[in-house]
Amino acid sequence: MCGIVGVLGHHEVAPILVEALKRLEYRGYDSAGIATVDEGRLSRRRAVGKLVNLSDLLVHDPLPGKSGIGHTRWATHGEPSVANAHPHRAGRVAVVHNGIIENYRDLRAELAGAGIGFTTETDTETVALLTEHHMAQGDDPVTAAFRTLDRLDGAFALAFLFDGEEDLIVAARKGSPLAIGHGDGEMFVGSDAIALAPLTDRITYLEEGDRAVVTRTGVEIRDENGQLANRPAKRIRLDQTSVDKAGHKHFMAKEIAEQPAVIGAAVAHYLPAGAQSVQLPGDTVDFADVERLVMVACGTAYYACLTAKYWFEQLAGLPVEVDIASEFRYREPPVTPRTTAIFVSQSGETADTLAALRYCRDKADRILSVVNVPESSIARESDLALPILAGTEIGVASTKAFTCQLSVLLMLAIKAAADRGRLGEVEVADTISALRGLPAAINLALDQGKAIRRAARRLSEARDVLFLGRGLMYPLALEGALKLKEISYIHAEAYASGELKHGPIALIDKHMPVVVFAPRDALFDKTVSNMQEVMARKGKIVLVSDDAGIAGAGDGVWSAIRMPQVHPVLSPILYAIPAQLLAYHTAVAKGTDVDQPRNLAKSVTVE
Repeated sequence: MCGIVGVLGHHEVAPILVEALKRLEYRGYDSAGIATVDEGRLSRRRAVGKLVNLSDLLVHDPLPGKSGIGHTRWATHGEPSVANAHPHRAGRVAVVHNGIIENYRDLRAELAGAGIGFTTETDTETVALLTEHHMAQGDDPVTAAFRTLDRLDGAFALAFLFDGEEDLIVAARKGSPLAIGHGDGEMFVGSDAIALAPLTDRITYLEEGDRAVVTRTGVEIRDENGQLANRPAKRIRLDQTSVDKAGHKHFMAKEIAEQPAVIGAAVAHYLPAGAQSVQLPGDTVDFADVERLVMVACGTAYYACLTAKYWFEQLAGLPVEVDIASEFRYREPPVTPRTTAIFVSQSGETADTLAALRYCRDKADRILSVVNVPESSIARESDLALPILAGTEIGVASTKAFTCQLSVLLMLAIKAAADRGRLGEVEVADTISALRGLPAAINLALDQGKAIRRAARRLSEARDVLFLGRGLMYPLALEGALKLKEISYIHAEAYASGELKHGPIALIDKHMPVVVFAPRDALFDKTVSNMQEVMARKGKIVLVSDDAGIAGAGDGVWSAIRMPQVHPVLSPILYAIPAQLLAYHTAVAKGTDVDQPRNLAKSVTVE
């Protein structure tokens, strides 16, 4: 969630830190700050709000130095304020932190007993105070930092900077990601490769429990047992870390427009030219002997799993249990030996999903992950990681990552159906052919901008919106409602269409827009009946359907958005496009912050 950067460089570090923090804005934040060491003296600057406020502060009150750390904070303990902003300082040490220190109250009580006071509401201040306390007892900076790390419970990524030490940063990770960048006589620390991309293309990813002593000549890494660890440096592709809007007003608009290309790339990766079956890396997965699937994720990725449940059960006859990651491990579900567990995460660092994976590690027969970052923790800890190949996604509200997740999960379901003998060669060939034509259909959906903008202007005047769908369209209705509330702040709920009369219909009146996803499929006539129930109570229907569906809906539809006709299994991927565009244009009409909506973070790396 929070963003961390650190630089031991040859040049003035403040502008470098601020520029790196700008590349981490997509994570979400409410304050920012930097600390530097210049001529042995540790100093810091902090500001609430956007990074421009910190930049303005540095113009009026510059911060010299060629060594420094920086941070964008998403508030957990304590309100957004200058006092609670990072870096936190105690005497000779400054600290930036992503995560939550779960035992900070006990540590505070211990420090208070030693006569040490507090100036903030945060858990992070405890880390700085404890480190300074150890230094006051005679420890050198590295020993003091390591002794502090030994006392911390919870999840964290930490970087320490010390007064009088212009060639030292101590970094550590437990639960939250952190990477070390290698330069020419320079070294860097960052929450992810995106922050470090302009500075270096050589990255070392810290493993769980690692501690790193960083100097300009290199890095010494020790594992959770204190043993020297040889973590490899890897080259990153700079084109995969681009954060340019490419002429679009918002990153979200750019990422919506990229979907035909990235989905085409994902399909081509798993269905190479001429292939008549899905090709997985290593080709080691055979679903014939799998007894059931457990799928675990959070947020939008959870809705991707709900969609995949229909595919795996209908196409492959494979029982599927889908769980929200934050609930999964706490109910201690039984995981039988012939279970395959699938974990879905855009960042590959989602804290709850990673914890659920570790719960399953010694229980499930095989662990698969569907991720956008191949070097992420979830990918590294899986038996097989399946990249979705969406490219960097900056907008907080997921768009292209969602449809790429769906595409990869569908291909996995097709493979499962073939392995289990549920789909014959002709059916597999037909589905594969439809998949290869999906990017063209998405381009047609993107062309419906005028109708979508017209419907969005109407939605922008509403206080509440309902979303309905049946079958494969039900999880998409959930995703559509999530998108709308994420970026427009309009209250939205989604229901399976058949549930309407079991309570939610009480909400329907002339002020209630109801968005219905309803391709002309086997369930269409039942959905039309639900629409009639809404219109009889003067509810306003926004119908997303194909030509046949719009014609079959009859009169009384408030607004219609026309989709091309596709193979039925592809409908959730195609219909995700109008769901995204409705949310996007509604948010634009309301003037909200589309790419960085309030209170949200892109990568949720704390519980």
